[in-house]
Amino acid sequence: MVVSINPETNDNDFKLLLKDTVISLQQEAIREQDKYLLLNGNKLENKVVDVMNKKAKGTPFENSIELISGQRFPDIIANRFYGVEVKTTKSNHWKSTGSSVAEGTRIEGIERIFMLFGKMCNPIQFMCKAYEDCLSEVVVTHSPRYLIDMNLSKGETFFDKIQISYDELRKQDNPIKTILGYYKKQMRKGDNVWWLDNDNDIERASSLIIKMWNNLSTAEKSYYRIKGYCLFPELVSNRSDKFYRFALWLSTGQGIVCANIRDIFTAGGRGELLMDNRSYTQVPQVILHLYKDLSLIKESLIETSAAELSNNWGCTVTNENKFLRWKELICENIQDKGNKLLAKEILNVYGRSLKHGRF
Repeated sequence: MVVSINPETNDNDFKLLLKDTVISLQQEAIREQDKYLLLNGNKLENKVVDVMNKKAKGTPFENSIELISGQRFPDIIANRFYGVEVKTTKSNHWKSTGSSVAEGTRIEGIERIFMLFGKMCNPIQFMCKAYEDCLSEVVVTHSPRYLIDMNLSKGETFFDKIQISYDELRKQDNPIKTILGYYKKQMRKGDNVWWLDNDNDIERASSLIIKMWNNLSTAEKSYYRIKGYCLFPELVSNRSDKFYRFALWLSTGQGIVCANIRDIFTAGGRGELLMDNRSYTQVPQVILHLYKDLSLIKESLIETSAAELSNNWGCTVTNENKFLRWKELICENIQDKGNKLLAKEILNVYGRSLKHGRF
């Protein structure tokens, strides 16, 4: 195996090798179009390695080019320093989903990676660019991955947007956290990120099965409604967007689709509330649920980490102040003066001490 003593000085040589490889692939694809149309996925990888080895003769990369088997990144390496990731598409465009942002399968020692992209439709075309120069966004499949766009112009990459170089980002201990921070800054009110990391001991697992709300049991429906009160205090408000965050959490975090989110909290309109031998009429259902489920809501707050509450409430929360902060947020979100007074009374009279704190 030939190993370059100073690989960085060979950048131009490697780019020239890749340029010759693309030209050869293009010429051969014209002559043998039917054969090349079958070279999708890893079949093209084998062809690329064969051509690179032929073109590498007499260069610093002779006898150093390897096809890496298995789920490793990148697909091809040279001099144990350079890499080539091979992508194909059957569609007439230059876009595809790239590798994982975390790059957990990256081969040790590989510092320069290039993307060789094959558009395997008539007419067959090939393009090759530095890996970081064709990554436009981060998208989610089963984990955050880069989106490839071979037609990106200078200054249009994801790294230009985030203002961090590719090498700087990939070498971070937690690049996903940095990426989430960038996208969170772009969000409009009510938006949320689909992919959630597992920092701060926050529970992030969700079911592989997508469920319909109407198929849930009564106990399951009650659980998610109570969790909603805990995580999203704006549910008691009159805001037009008050159900947005809960709907996103329910669908993307819990795998549950509900066509009528509003009905979870407001079905039945208004009703009567009896408390301390006093009767309150025309009470909104969202307040009635708050009253009826208060003990369960308090239990849910106890079980929910302060970190998760901080993330959802947008403020600093500790185990010592979580109950008080929740009560304040609930009262802040109720605009109607009468309902605000009623909510305060509910929380003061029925929200008395528990073993983990006091309202």
